[in-house]
Amino acid sequence: MIESQQASLREAIRQGHTALGIEFGSTRIKAVLTGPDNAPIATGSHDWENQFVDRLWTYSLDAVADGLRRCYGDLAAQVAERFGVELTTVGSLGVSAMMHGYLAFDADDELLVPFRTWRNTTTGAASAQLSEEFGYPIPQRWSIAHLFQAILNGEEHVARIAHLTTLAGYVHWQLTGEKVLGVGDASGMFPIDLASTDYNPAMLAQFDALVAGHHLGWRLGDILPRVLPAGEPGGHLTAAGAALLDPSGGLQPGVVLCPPEGDAGTGMVATNSVARRTGNVSAGTSVFAMVVLEGDLRSVHPELDLVTTPAGDLVAMVHCNNGASELNAWAGLFGEFAAALGAPSDPATVFGTLFAAALQGEPDGGGLLAYNYLSGEHITGLHEGRPLLVRTPESRLTLANFMRTQLLAALGTLRLGMQVLLRDEGVRLDSMFAHGGLFKTKGVAQGILAAALNTPVSVGDIAGEGGAWGIAVLAAFTRDRVEGQTLGDYLSQAVFAGVSLATMEPDPQDVAGFESFSERFVNGLAIERAAVEHS
Repeated sequence: MIESQQASLREAIRQGHTALGIEFGSTRIKAVLTGPDNAPIATGSHDWENQFVDRLWTYSLDAVADGLRRCYGDLAAQVAERFGVELTTVGSLGVSAMMHGYLAFDADDELLVPFRTWRNTTTGAASAQLSEEFGYPIPQRWSIAHLFQAILNGEEHVARIAHLTTLAGYVHWQLTGEKVLGVGDASGMFPIDLASTDYNPAMLAQFDALVAGHHLGWRLGDILPRVLPAGEPGGHLTAAGAALLDPSGGLQPGVVLCPPEGDAGTGMVATNSVARRTGNVSAGTSVFAMVVLEGDLRSVHPELDLVTTPAGDLVAMVHCNNGASELNAWAGLFGEFAAALGAPSDPATVFGTLFAAALQGEPDGGGLLAYNYLSGEHITGLHEGRPLLVRTPESRLTLANFMRTQLLAALGTLRLGMQVLLRDEGVRLDSMFAHGGLFKTKGVAQGILAAALNTPVSVGDIAGEGGAWGIAVLAAFTRDRVEGQTLGDYLSQAVFAGVSLATMEPDPQDVAGFESFSERFVNGLAIERAAVEHS
């Protein structure tokens, strides 16, 4: 870093011309400090793990507080080391976290039951009944499904609930004293009315009527956090909140906070995918697509979740549990084989070689069929998974076809969900951004995804430091926003202006090949089900 830039950033830190974003992921808490141009200048992190207690996945509130302090402390130490200044203030601050789940408090602000995370799949009855009642998809991980399941179970604590929130909402509350949520995170608690960017009033009334016989003593709207769109201030850092972040006393109170958001919303911000008719695909251990809609869908589809952007626009989400794990396993096997031949190679070389081979494969994978299901997949109705490779005597088993088939399989389930949007619902999509480990090898998985969706797909180094950077950008938007400016305008003008993207158009032969593979994929699901039932 040249000295003039170093001096400029040092002064920006002293003057508080910065934004701080903190995101609680499932295995890592990360903090990002950005400078006046929204570029990251320092980071901090803390690893943590959930616990399986009484057959429920949870994190203790002590672990939340400890992780928050350690993550901030790591960032503050990096600032001191890199710039030689103490971090005493920031221009704005934001908190994000895993969405959904269940954090219920009584009138004395005491936690009633351990935090139930999104990972718990114990709310099937509640999810099904609410989805039918509302005529709206209510996934098992949503907060309202957890609440209704607790009511159906007759749990004693339910009548004593005074406040229900998410993890991001809880941390924000501890920092500001404000019980609020960004609309994107709120949309994973309860359905949102797009006109008001608030909870759907008709469905609130339906829920209250549904549980009236339980005589709970509260109405749902009274226990949910207040909803705020991006750009609105969510409160200010209190003295107690500053001490929670920085027990040394260096950080001063008074910093403005943006509304707390969920990880889906910060991911959309980090990929500049908040405008209508834009979307992004993330492909790693799991694969999911987020598409910003122009209006309501015509029908309810079990393949789709409906949430919103941080600005309150409706988003359809296609979430697949299985992504690149099976590809990783095969790459590991080929790496072992190379070592056994006396030609050991690093993982990056193995992946690059295998992905390059896939480019030489037949568009449909040469008649091969594969399933990457290490776990169950709700889109195809499987409660468990079995990775499989299937071929007929006529299939052409080559390295190129094998690798292309593995990539086709990694995106096969996503295609089925996206077909509901693009074909059945007629949703229009102007741009799709792809990110994640699957797309690191240039032009391979990107082209296959373009074929799967029959839509241009762009990649580029614009996701910054991920969700923690996304919430820092939202915090900066709250600080910098001018009258009438939308979040999409701010991202395009102040954050992503001049960013270069590489876009691939769908190749007609690849589109036809994926169509052929997809037919084989659907027809072969009976093989996958049999493998689950008999192995």
